[in-house]
Amino acid sequence: MRPLGIATLEDKIVQRAVVEVLNAIYEEDFLGFSYGFRPGRSPHDALDALSVGISRKKVNYVLDADISDFFSKLDHSWLEKFLGHRIADKRVLRLIRKWLNAGVIEDGNWKETIEGSPQGASVSPLLANVYLHYVFDQWARQWRHRHARGDMVVVRFADDFVAGFQHLGDAKQFLKDLRERFAKFNLELHPEKTRLIEFGRFAAQHRSERGLPKPETFDFLGFTHICGKTRDGRFWLRRITIQSRMRAKLKRVKTELKRRRHLPVPEQGRWLASVVRGHLAYYAVPGNIDAVGTFHRQAGRCWLRALRCRSQRHRLTWQRMSRLIDRWLPPVRIVHPQPSVRFDARTRGRSPMR
Repeated sequence: MRPLGIATLEDKIVQRAVVEVLNAIYEEDFLGFSYGFRPGRSPHDALDALSVGISRKKVNYVLDADISDFFSKLDHSWLEKFLGHRIADKRVLRLIRKWLNAGVIEDGNWKETIEGSPQGASVSPLLANVYLHYVFDQWARQWRHRHARGDMVVVRFADDFVAGFQHLGDAKQFLKDLRERFAKFNLELHPEKTRLIEFGRFAAQHRSERGLPKPETFDFLGFTHICGKTRDGRFWLRRITIQSRMRAKLKRVKTELKRRRHLPVPEQGRWLASVVRGHLAYYAVPGNIDAVGTFHRQAGRCWLRALRCRSQRHRLTWQRMSRLIDRWLPPVRIVHPQPSVRFDARTRGRSPMR
């Protein structure tokens, strides 16, 4: 549970206007490997960049990192200094300071916020990107140019980022220096969600030669990333839906269908179709057809059980239910192109890490 700062209507309008102005300023400064909450950039752009980076660069080790309680520990004094580099208007800075100090209400009681950015506010994602632009992005780019002995790739989405390295020594030194860097700005890496693993095109081969099992996997933006192979034996970064997220989503679908079980079937079908369509729109990436097919099938079974519970003398067989599923639910198919195709079309050969 995280405290939310829900702004009033007037504040929402002003925040949205300020965000539009500041986006135009900071989009000129933000680096290419930053993808979270930026205009024209989506989680799939970050996933494409990561897939292409691991597949094309000499990546043998992956640092999967997460910042512990980032939005709650964001230092106000440092943020004001960072904003002062690009914003000269004192009125805008005073507005942002008021939003940061507005506090939150928990159980009807107002609580002061001396650090952190209120989640739920329109301006919070932009402020988080500004903070990490100075604390992490610029530092990581500089570290890559000055200290990395081999290839290095970085992809960041909000407070979740992944870095790939050619050499183990680079990975360990980067992690050590990163902890020291974050400590200066009141941040720390999550001890359980930060891991350095052997992962890449040759990871499976190298581990097999040393008598070790298959490479570990890591999670990023809803997908579990796996070192896989194509039918002709080439490396393939496979991405499948995180199992815990699928189970949680199906549990919510089951609960909602129970609540809607006595509504007309067409109304239930339209609602469930929107849920399945949304799931496919995000998770139907190449190589994940089995997982999205499982979600589609289990959603249909949940609907079947909900309809059968409408009466103790139901006559709803699976054959009749299949016709309802075919009538209302969208078919399972891959809706996203290969990562390299979309990445090359978006970047036109330019490096995303400038």
